[in-house]
Parts: sequence; C-alpha cells; structure tokens
Amino acid sequence: MTPINILTSTAVPLPLPNIDTDQIIPKQFLKRIERTGYGDFLFYDWRYNFLDNSTGSGADKGNTIPNPDFVLNKPEYKGSEILIAERNFGCGSSREHAAWAINQYGFRAVIAPTFADIFFSNAGKNGIILCRLTEEEVETLLQRSTINPAHKITINLEAQTVTDDQGFSAHFDIDPFRKHCLLNGLDDIGLTLLHEDKLDAYESRHNQEFWSAPKSQPAA
Repeated sequence: MTPINILTSTAVPLPLPNIDTDQIIPKQFLKRIERTGYGDFLFYDWRYNFLDNSTGSGADKGNTIPNPDFVLNKPEYKGSEILIAERNFGCGSSREHAAWAINQYGFRAVIAPTFADIFFSNAGKNGIILCRLTEEEVETLLQRSTINPAHKITINLEAQTVTDDQGFSAHFDIDPFRKHCLLNGLDDIGLTLLHEDKLDAYESRHNQEFWSAPKSQPAA
C-alpha cells in the first residue's frame, strides 16, 4: 500500500446521498478471480449506456458506450484523485470490491458527511482517506468543484484538514491507528510483516520442538 499524507487534486463532484456498493461496483463483476482491474467498472451502470438492453448485461455482451453526461466521462475531471459525495456513502453490501474499484480508478480520498461502517473499514485497508465533514462543508466543496472543474482541494492527513485556495478550511476526525497505517502505507499484510522476525523465530522454535520431541510408538 502506498503511503499518503498531503494530497492536492481537483475533485469529482457526485452530489447524491446513499450511493451503495452495488452502484460503486455492480454485482456481475464480483465473480472475477483477479484483485486488479476493477477501476474499469467503477460506477458502471451510471458510466455507460446500454445499446441493447434485451441482450443482457453490458459486462457480458460488450454492448455499451460511455455516457457523456456522467461526471467521470467528462474530460475536465480526468485525473482527479478526490471524490466528493453526499451522506451515507458506501452503504449496501459489504463487498471490499467497492474500495478496490475506487482505489484502482485513481481516487486517493473520498469526502462525504457520513460513510457506511463496513465500507469505511474496507477503504482504510486499501489506502483511501475518508474525510467526514459537515453537510454544509461538503455542499460548499461540491458547488465549487461543479462550477469550476479546475478547483483544487488539499487534504492534509497529518494535520487532519481539508482546505482550498478560496479560504475553505475544515477539520476531520480519524482513528489514530488508521491514520498511522495510511501515513505509513500499512495494510493488513504490511502490519503482519512488521513482526516478521518474531514470526520467523516462532516458526523455527516450533519446528525444532516438533521434530525433537519423542514420537509415540504404535501399540503392539
């Protein structure tokens, strides 16, 4: 996982509440055996128009074209690393694929008033900063990024602030352990590997004790 602290980027405004994980990454993509490539399917049903709804899913038939009205398809938002949405972002099923899709598309942070609990946990484990601001603060950023796609926002994880060059400044809370992991690029595997020497020592001791222990003889 890549460490992250200060992020300055334009932002994609998605002014909708209750965006669930099935909209973030629809269910037909959960059968993929890879853990990569999910960014291509982020917000799939909003991002693409189906040419022939009678032939089944566009994921299976390839019968889609980009929806020019959806914000991710607008060239002025290309390369944005911050997503802004309304309350209860990430509700619905617990699929970790939602966090994979957001991260692999290129978003490093999501700003919203509230997040669903399981998505909040999954996002942190996948290197995504989640900034919980008030509804009024989020509305300000949504408006500024909608009016001016070049509007840039700075998230400072160490200071736990969200600012812009128009005087906006807000503080967000974050669990100290999650903050430590994001700052140092530590996912669950990385946290485990911090104790690699102790794990190796335990395994070596266990093997030695197992092979040196007297073996019981089968009954005559």
